[in-house]
Amino acid sequence: MVEQHSSILDRGEPAAVVNLDGASPFLFVCEHSSNHIPAALGNFGLDEAALSSHIAWDIGAATLSKRLSEAFDAPLVEQRYSRLAYDCNRPSFSPEAIPALSERVAVPGNDGLSESDRQARIEQIYLPFHARISNLIDQRVRRGRETVLVTVHSFTPVFMEVRRVVDLGVLHDADRQLSDVILSLAARAREYIVKRIQPYGPSDGVTHTLLLHGIGRSIKNVMLEVRNDHIEGKDGQIVWADRLAMLLQEAYDVTEISPNLKARCI
Repeated sequence: MVEQHSSILDRGEPAAVVNLDGASPFLFVCEHSSNHIPAALGNFGLDEAALSSHIAWDIGAATLSKRLSEAFDAPLVEQRYSRLAYDCNRPSFSPEAIPALSERVAVPGNDGLSESDRQARIEQIYLPFHARISNLIDQRVRRGRETVLVTVHSFTPVFMEVRRVVDLGVLHDADRQLSDVILSLAARAREYIVKRIQPYGPSDGVTHTLLLHGIGRSIKNVMLEVRNDHIEGKDGQIVWADRLAMLLQEAYDVTEISPNLKARCI
């Protein structure tokens, strides 16, 4: 069990904002950008291999998000703590928000967590992260700026010993307008396989940020999942940043011209 602390965080902001005043309509969010664990929480009883793996963060997603932020002159909000401390793409009531088991890896530091320790992580990691996103959108609204929410993730090519036959997943919840257009555009690609609601979907509880800040505010939104072996290194990150930037720009242009296009898309 984690020892009680007045603060579980390192010094600094619990969520980092890159290019706060970016002029683009896009707002990028990376909930799993880091595998850093606050010193107060120790290493959860895990070795370095586990803490460097996909159970602790979305490999390559941080750099991919930053490249997209730069390409569009867009703000980016990223979570600077590991998803093992708190998965900010899960609501506070979700048992998966602080997992005691991730894939088949036991996380001793999260097992039998007291309610006060759980509440400390909610108050110090989850709530400030989403408050930062909400406040940023509020600022943009006051300035008359449009916002299009894009969350960026990566996924492991093999999960529970099953190989995933997809390179790019395009995810949505009830609002599928932007996702439909992206899927329609990406269907032309021969270099990679793109699928809807893969490798996860709303039933897996992964659309929390979209629901909270996108659908909840009636702004366009989409979640992009890239297979992490494609973006582990610099070359792949450049390739995929270019691909996603092109898809997002084309999709934005199309939806601005015809907001009701989704009826004609796959």
